[in-house]
Amino acid sequence: MDNQQPNAEFTKEDIYKNKGMAVLAYIIFLIPLLAARESKFAKFHTNQGLLLFIAGVALNIISQIMPAMIYLILVPLANLAIFVLAILGIINAAKGEANPLPLIGGIVILK
Repeated sequence: MDNQQPNAEFTKEDIYKNKGMAVLAYIIFLIPLLAARESKFAKFHTNQGLLLFIAGVALNIISQIMPAMIYLILVPLANLAIFVLAILGIINAAKGEANPLPLIGGIVILK
């Protein structure tokens, strides 16, 4: 998806039918993974939601081993960053767009 339009690989019908599942992928990624298996659009956003979940868990685990002063700074900033990325993903999904999230969006776990 580097030099092409982000939605080029998704059909308009797929986007229209699965916008709700794509939005839900950023809240509970498991539901669209099971309910919209055939949708490339929903699967793209489910991958993004899964990446956010993994990043959030990793950041919170790493922050637990930090000294208290760093912990008090890192945890709120890390969780705010995850929240902002989730909002960006929800907005993209609701608009019917498939733009990768900044920093982590290029990683593909679900194919």
